[in-house]
Amino acid sequence: MRLAGGSPHSAPPSVSDRAWPEIPPGPRPRLIATDLDGTLLREDKTVSPRTLAALAAAERAGVTVFFVTGRPARWMDVVAGHVDGHGLAICGNGAAVVDLRTPDRERGVPYRFVRVRPLPSATVLDVAERLRRAAPGTRYAVERTGGIHHEPGYPPLHLDPASSIAPITKLLGLDSGPAPEPEEAEPVLKLLAHHPDLAPDAFLRLARDTVGDLVAVTRSSPTALLEISAREVSKASTLAQHCASVLALEISAREVSTASTLAQCCAERGIAPEDVIAFGDMPNDIEMLTWAGRSWAMGNAHPEVRLAASAVTHPNTEDGVAAVIERLLA
Repeated sequence: MRLAGGSPHSAPPSVSDRAWPEIPPGPRPRLIATDLDGTLLREDKTVSPRTLAALAAAERAGVTVFFVTGRPARWMDVVAGHVDGHGLAICGNGAAVVDLRTPDRERGVPYRFVRVRPLPSATVLDVAERLRRAAPGTRYAVERTGGIHHEPGYPPLHLDPASSIAPITKLLGLDSGPAPEPEEAEPVLKLLAHHPDLAPDAFLRLARDTVGDLVAVTRSSPTALLEISAREVSKASTLAQHCASVLALEISAREVSTASTLAQCCAERGIAPEDVIAFGDMPNDIEMLTWAGRSWAMGNAHPEVRLAASAVTHPNTEDGVAAVIERLLA
């Protein structure tokens, strides 16, 4: 049950209104959990000076900060320099806990997987076959700890080229040929499903109805797929079209979510849900927002996210996360 507050559908007042954002009653937080794209990050994928100052103030006050995102570990460079003292982030919608401060020299990457909650290949194949029967034309990508692999026809991510391109059975190593990545060494974190015609929320509902008994299905901000420069942000129509063209559902093991992995991290630190505050903007954040004692949807959030959160703050373009932290620490 969410805390009482203003209407989740109302637009936030201007930044100059010092009574906004609303702060529902609760204890001083011990942990802040925040999504990245559409939440903490601005549209140019940077963290504003005001938000950096608010995060630093929280850490000085003894409040732990966790970045919780659908991004894979290899896309965490945008915040690696701003991670809290513990160095950890929750990636892949809860499928992995990553130490951003400790390089894995064996893999040759500047981070180390601390915990992985994999999606079994046999389950991936079952889900892919069911969903393709329900939505012909669906194409898949497999996100492993070592990178992304996708089928022919899946929208290419030009700044994150696939390690291999092949039918789903071969990507999973379940055909007669060798697997591109042994599952034991490179476990599957997520299955990504793209449909060229279905609207995002309609595809999400269809997928949950079709395979929700086997896996967790959600979607996050499509702008996470883009590493865009400040000058490109002005190309709004082009950006929106490209986001729509690459948008995919994100499918994880049934028990995996941002909330369940955050709960594990909090339990290890003796932190109860009521001592946690959370921020998010898209459906993949809903479990975390409802698990935390108090939560804020961004002013730019998906309608279902606004309904799930305790309150609404400013959009990500107006330092909505910082505005709440500043008031809580005042």
